[in-house]
Amino acid sequence: MKRYIKIAVLGLLIVHLYGQDGFNCFSIIAGKDCTVDGSVLFGHNEDDGGDQIVNMYKVPRLKHTPDEIITLKNGGKCQQVALTNAYIWLEMPGMEFSDGYLNEHNVVIASDNCPSKEDQPELTDGGIGYWLRRLMAERAASAREAVKIGGQLIEKYGYTASGRTYCIADPHEAWVMCVVNGKHWVAQRVPDDKVMIIPNYYMIQEIDLSDTLNFVGSDDIIEYAISRGWYNPQKDGKFNYREAYGVDWSINHQHNINRQWGGLRLIAKDKFGLNDHFPFAVKPKKKIGLEDVFAVLRDHYEGTEMENENHGKTPHDHDNRPICTLETQYGFVAQLSSGLPREIAGVMWYAPVQPCLHPFVPVYLHTQHFPSTFAYEDYKSGLKLHFYENYDSIRSQLYDHSFQIFARFSLWVNEDYYGRSVEILEQIAKYQLEILDEQEKFRMQLLQKIETDVSNVQNIVTDYSNKNLRLLNSFQLD
Repeated sequence: MKRYIKIAVLGLLIVHLYGQDGFNCFSIIAGKDCTVDGSVLFGHNEDDGGDQIVNMYKVPRLKHTPDEIITLKNGGKCQQVALTNAYIWLEMPGMEFSDGYLNEHNVVIASDNCPSKEDQPELTDGGIGYWLRRLMAERAASAREAVKIGGQLIEKYGYTASGRTYCIADPHEAWVMCVVNGKHWVAQRVPDDKVMIIPNYYMIQEIDLSDTLNFVGSDDIIEYAISRGWYNPQKDGKFNYREAYGVDWSINHQHNINRQWGGLRLIAKDKFGLNDHFPFAVKPKKKIGLEDVFAVLRDHYEGTEMENENHGKTPHDHDNRPICTLETQYGFVAQLSSGLPREIAGVMWYAPVQPCLHPFVPVYLHTQHFPSTFAYEDYKSGLKLHFYENYDSIRSQLYDHSFQIFARFSLWVNEDYYGRSVEILEQIAKYQLEILDEQEKFRMQLLQKIETDVSNVQNIVTDYSNKNLRLLNSFQLD
């Protein structure tokens, strides 16, 4: 069986024919007071249609000259700072809103598509899009600071896309930052004792900018909505950001409702129906662990009536659009711990392509480099070639790139998911338990090592993280 799968995987051409439909990406955030180990947990599925590549880079801390200028994608200019953070960079060439970051201060950033009503955006020098999250990752020492930096950039340049929710977390707190085309935005802190599910519509509803502990945003966020006719204080009652700025087709679309309900049914203490009002965040039924977040990111409505409504070859191709879809290019769970030494406090649990078909493996933030098959050249080339028009010609040469291997394997399983996945899912469950157990023991060993030989910790976590990634690279049935 092992040899058969290897031949089949390596023999298939990757053909992703799945287009984007506006329902791209999904996130879950658990505050530190409702998790098993007191860490902030941030899970994310990156959904993007078409042929893709995901490169994994470790960018070091970099010094910059006083005259260094960043040229934004649309031509705007931005002064570079003197020192930028080191970070893990999940890069998707050609994609403007798909990269994920975890920086040296354990600040993680990813985003979900959330369309807005804005059709008269104010942009300066072409606006900012791709560079927004990158600059937050490079400059911020906390999630709150990243929100502040992002807000300043939006107010200076204007945001180029229709709308988006940036999910930003560190070991102490998490924020969601909702932006619209142009220069308006608002951010809300996720309560420490609650869990938040983010589909592809704005989740921020009532706001109070005077509560600076939990809210920050454009000073005229309400006045502007009134001026555009999106909010009428006399008729509409309390201001609701989602209702004012979000587009009705996205807010009311069953795909978004299904996905949020799907996550809530696995996590929330209270039971919700599909027609219920979903709050900004919910109390969980129990303390949340890594396995719980993994389960949400792998979900296809198993055990519900919606599971039986699928008539295709795979649960990923589902009329009700599950959380784990054909367009999912990678999933990760950032485990951000405040009670551990900085060298081991940040871990990104990574699963390529559909996360239901691969185990999540731990990658330490302080890993110095990744296996060569996980990236095309180095981080400098990654940035230089990110919007290279002929990247497809490079992609065709990357047959042995790890992501291509993962994608071919996923494609093969999805051709007959119900026939081929049974043994695979059993093996994944087995591997996942072993990896979680090993990671707990490894952390205890690291704590002892830090006390006696902190200088060698980076080498140790690099070897360990790369071993885990190579496990993904060779994953197949025994």
